[in-house]
Amino acid sequence: MSEITLSKAVRSNLLNLQSTANLLGKSQERLSSGLRVNSALDNPTNFFTAQGLNSRASDLSQLADAVSNAVQTVAAADKGITAITKLVESAQATARQALQTAETVVTTPASPAVAHAPVVGGAYTAGSVTAGTMTINGENVTTTAAMTKVDFMAAINAGTATHGVTASDNGTGVTLTASTSGSGNPNGNINIGGTVTGTGLTAGTNAGTAAVAQATGPNPKRAELVATYNDLLGQIDALAKDSGFNGVNLLNGDDLSVIFNEDGSSKIDIKGVDNTTGVSGLNLASLASTEFNTNAGVNGVLDDLKGVIDKLRGQSAKFGSNLSVVETRQDFTKQMISVLQTGASNLTLADTNEEAANVLALQTRQQLSSTALSLASQADQNVLRLF
Repeated sequence: MSEITLSKAVRSNLLNLQSTANLLGKSQERLSSGLRVNSALDNPTNFFTAQGLNSRASDLSQLADAVSNAVQTVAAADKGITAITKLVESAQATARQALQTAETVVTTPASPAVAHAPVVGGAYTAGSVTAGTMTINGENVTTTAAMTKVDFMAAINAGTATHGVTASDNGTGVTLTASTSGSGNPNGNINIGGTVTGTGLTAGTNAGTAAVAQATGPNPKRAELVATYNDLLGQIDALAKDSGFNGVNLLNGDDLSVIFNEDGSSKIDIKGVDNTTGVSGLNLASLASTEFNTNAGVNGVLDDLKGVIDKLRGQSAKFGSNLSVVETRQDFTKQMISVLQTGASNLTLADTNEEAANVLALQTRQQLSSTALSLASQADQNVLRLF
């Protein structure tokens, strides 16, 4: 097939149409993608530079997730220390409450010495009493036949007062009572001897009951407070074990390493602590039930608790400082990602207003080129008019 010959005007218009179509395609691609650099062919320098910036932003974005977890891990430890501090303060309040109770209480009340039974004789009648000497607890009482009951009781009360024996009128006779133990009669006995005929009293020993001294012992309220104290220690252990986040517990001995940049050259290592009540942790052992029996024992426990409070405050300050560092780096990482993405966008994003105007202009040019091509074709057809 022989080569088709086109006129210069037609060929020129075709080339213009092709060029316009290419430009229109590029502008439409930029509008649809929003990018003025869609591949390395568009602008190699900008394309690869933006790709590097986006790659670094992506790496930092992945690190930002780990940093966010680290923030929550340290925050959980800080909250745990705050709660443990409150429990230790409750233990202090429990110990101080023990100090406000008496060390000892009365376990057996005292009882005075009393005679087994009143010594009561028959009816006392003046004139029937045998004259002589009567003894009561070793004290002599002189009796006479004409002695009235009143005089008889007065003689007894006057002579035996040091032995705590008193005589009283029971209506028909005389009653002797050991009202107090007396300095020489600790058991409250009443010993009667000598002349007793007609007095209504009976010779012999009337045994009393010895006085019982008051007994004291440890205050049971303090033992109850020890049980409360030990319960609080159990709660401290449980709280320390529940203060972890995402499998890392800084209050149960776990350590945490937080990486801040892509190559790991910038990081912070956070050392965990043991905040259980064991020897390796807060060293708060459970107390025996007798530990609060003395004020000295209570004060010793309070001294230990004060040391624990100081330790917890130091830990809180350290974790607070670590948290501040991690949060600062988290904010910085977010800002750095934004900077990198903005830089990449500046190199590749298209100006939609400009591209929209280009599309409109190219469409107009395309229409004009089509019209020009039509006119050029009509000029070539003029030769047919000669036939």
